Amino acid sequence: MNLENTVEIIPFSPALKEPIKTLNKEWLQKYFRVEENDEIVLSNPQEEIIDKGGFIYYARYNNEILGTVSLLKEDDVTFELSKMAVSDKAQGLGIGNKLLVHCMTIARENNIRKLFLYSNRKLLPAIYLYEKFGFTEIPLGDVSYERADIKMEKNIP
Repeated sequence: MNLENTVEIIPFSPALKEPIKTLNKEWLQKYFRVEENDEIVLSNPQEEIIDKGGFIYYARYNNEILGTVSLLKEDDVTFELSKMAVSDKAQGLGIGNKLLVHCMTIARENNIRKLFLYSNRKLLPAIYLYEKFGFTEIPLGDVSYERADIKMEKNIP
C-alpha cells in the first residue's frame, strides 16, 4: 500500500500539543541545537501560533503523528512556513510533500498571498522540496534563528 495515500493531514488540537515539540526537537538536536525561541514556541503552540492567527497541521499514519508543519502569521496576506518536521522513521515517504501541498491549499483558502521560510543549506532534501514547490531564495535579512542561512519565498497565485 502506498503511504502517500494513507497519510491523513489533521489540524492542531490542544490534545495534540506534544508532537510539534517532539518532532521538531528530534531534527533540531540531530543537526543543530534547540534555540530559546524554539523552546518558547514549541512549548506553547496554542499561544505562540494558533492564538496569533497561525495554523498547525500534523501528518498521521496508523494513528501515529509522523510529521508537522506550521504557518505563522506575519500579516493578513503573509505567513511564515515554519516548524516543519518529519520523523526520521518516516523520511523519504512523501510526508513533507503532502504537508506542503496542504499548506498551499490552506494559503489559497485563506487569501494568503505570500509564504516565506528560513532554512539551512545543509538540509538538502528540505531545500530541494521547497524549490520543487516554487520557493526561491531571497536576501536573508534579519533573522532570529542562528541556524538559518537561507530565506525563501513563494507568491501564492
